[in-house]
Amino acid sequence: MTSRSTDARPIPLLVVMGVSGSGKSTVGAAIAQRLGVPFADADDFHPPANIAKMTAGIALDDADRIPWLEAIGRWLDAHDDRGGVISCSALKVAYRDRLRAHASRVSFVHLHGGREVIARRQASRPGHFMPASLLDSQFDTLEPLGPDEAGLVIDVDQSVDAIVQEYVTRSAEA
Repeated sequence: MTSRSTDARPIPLLVVMGVSGSGKSTVGAAIAQRLGVPFADADDFHPPANIAKMTAGIALDDADRIPWLEAIGRWLDAHDDRGGVISCSALKVAYRDRLRAHASRVSFVHLHGGREVIARRQASRPGHFMPASLLDSQFDTLEPLGPDEAGLVIDVDQSVDAIVQEYVTRSAEA
């Protein structure tokens, strides 16, 4: 059973997705705060081996991602009745399908930006375990949301407040 807000609309269960540096964590936390639902950062679900691999500049493969995606899926399932927002790259349809297998009503907010915009954003966050050198692998892996996938695509080349407002406005129209 899905919990409902006072206006009888379902409480959102969202994955804020995109390549590394698109602002998933910042935007996801801001959307969760605006909606009054819990937020989680998928980076916190990576096993140590994945973090070590990325820190070394080695792209994760699908086998590396399976336990990570399963943990995220379990979080979504646990929040299905009360809503929640989680940031997760969710770059491939197969990854999103794995998340939907846990929580079928999940929708996605794809934070989209060109390479130049994302590279500029990545440069402003030193010390993150995902080095900028892996940006090309992220774009090579990215499969945009398909027309049959619940979600919105939002341009990241704007303020966090503007992105959150665009999400709120567009999701209310849906």
